[in-house]
Amino acid sequence: MKNKKKKIAILFGGCSSEYEVSLQSAYAVITHMDLEKYEAILIGIDPKGVWYLYQGDPVNIPGDHWQTKEECIPVVVSPDKELHGILLLKESGVEKISLDGALPVLHGRNGEDGTVQGVLELAEIPLIGCNTMSSAICMDKETAHRLAKDCGVKVPSSFLIDKIDSQQERKIMSYGEQLGYPLFVKPLRAGSSFGITKVGRQEELLDAVDHAFAYDSIVILEEMIEGFEVGCAILGTETLTVGAVDEIELSEGFFDYTEKYTLKSSNIHVPARISQEKAQEIQETAMRIYRGLGCSYFARVDLFLTPEGEIYFNEVNTIPGFTSHSRYPNMLKEVGISFAEIIERLLEM
Repeated sequence: MKNKKKKIAILFGGCSSEYEVSLQSAYAVITHMDLEKYEAILIGIDPKGVWYLYQGDPVNIPGDHWQTKEECIPVVVSPDKELHGILLLKESGVEKISLDGALPVLHGRNGEDGTVQGVLELAEIPLIGCNTMSSAICMDKETAHRLAKDCGVKVPSSFLIDKIDSQQERKIMSYGEQLGYPLFVKPLRAGSSFGITKVGRQEELLDAVDHAFAYDSIVILEEMIEGFEVGCAILGTETLTVGAVDEIELSEGFFDYTEKYTLKSSNIHVPARISQEKAQEIQETAMRIYRGLGCSYFARVDLFLTPEGEIYFNEVNTIPGFTSHSRYPNMLKEVGISFAEIIERLLEM
């Protein structure tokens, strides 16, 4: 008798500004799953936040052609802990499906920030990825930096702003003077560099803060660290596998959303053009942060390396880009782990 296939939900799309990127990542994951061992239960979330069971061809996902009436059934997560699954809301009635696991491939807010993870954990559906608390912590830049500092890692100086008015403006200007220019203005809990501005002069500061408030109700002013960004892919929970360190080479500006997906004025070097000793120090620092922030299964830890060789924490991406050309799989590929093997290890965990 054949072993029964495990039902693994792949969540894609999402109510996020990174909706399109999620479609690309999810398609790559789906097409690299071992379908002899796993049954992929495809759950698409549209930009309004409505969940569907998608029963069509995965090839329609990356181009955003999956939302058809014939191939989509409205679905909700059941809070029934004995079912640990989903409810299909069919015209003929409700159908139950138990799940063996769920892998959210959702980037940014409403997907990477602990909200979806909380729903899955409430239903006791085994979660493949960072848990609710870790996801929420890593999305909150100030909290993540505070915990990384407690782990003995250097972090940029920063200030939080929760509103902008005539009284607050003087305080904001004072923060700018203390941090020095250039500095960064960022939404506290937004992903993929949305709403971030590199501010070179005092006159630009209030407009940058106003722009960041379009993405979140709290804004962070952050010291700019001289040097360049390096990243570290980590896979595992108990035993950790660490990918080669990569390096972002910029010719102008900073690594914003457009640069991440076009590389118009930047290059990514894997491995980074640094000494083996420094790469090892970066990997050890990344693992310390990964453990300290409670990460599990997989995440990408981003750091800064200064001209003096100092390492500063930037952020943790708990669901990094997962296309075959994304940074995370390429760092692991450099140490001999293929894309398909990454997915197999995650599902086996």
